[in-house]
Amino acid sequence: MTGLVLKLGPHERVLINGAVIENGDRRSKLAIMTPNAHILRLRDAIHPEEVNTPVRRVCYIAQLVLSGDAEPEQARMQLLRGIEQLSQVLSDHDSRILLNQASAGVLEGNHYQALKALRGLLPREERLFAACPS
Repeated sequence: MTGLVLKLGPHERVLINGAVIENGDRRSKLAIMTPNAHILRLRDAIHPEEVNTPVRRVCYIAQLVLSGDAEPEQARMQLLRGIEQLSQVLSDHDSRILLNQASAGVLEGNHYQALKALRGLLPREERLFAACPS
């Protein structure tokens, strides 16, 4: 089987090409066979009012590509610029690995990989903000 396989939990929602699909009462798998379909798990979605930190801003750009609300080529430079800016602040080894994965994802046109790597930075960012007095 080729294509993307989504494993959905009970009542989990996913956005596929602009349509919200909700799973039934049981776990299930969906095989997405259409190349370049716009797919976003809604449990992973960052809502516009939650875009209030540097990492969330870059994640949101990748998310817009996945949902079909932004063209990959138009978002590419914004993503790469945002990743570069994050790399100037998040300089530890683990963050560097995630940022490199995110960059590779953007350069390869694999925005799922980029978003997954960027989301891995959210806990680090949260800890940094918690450690800084307001």
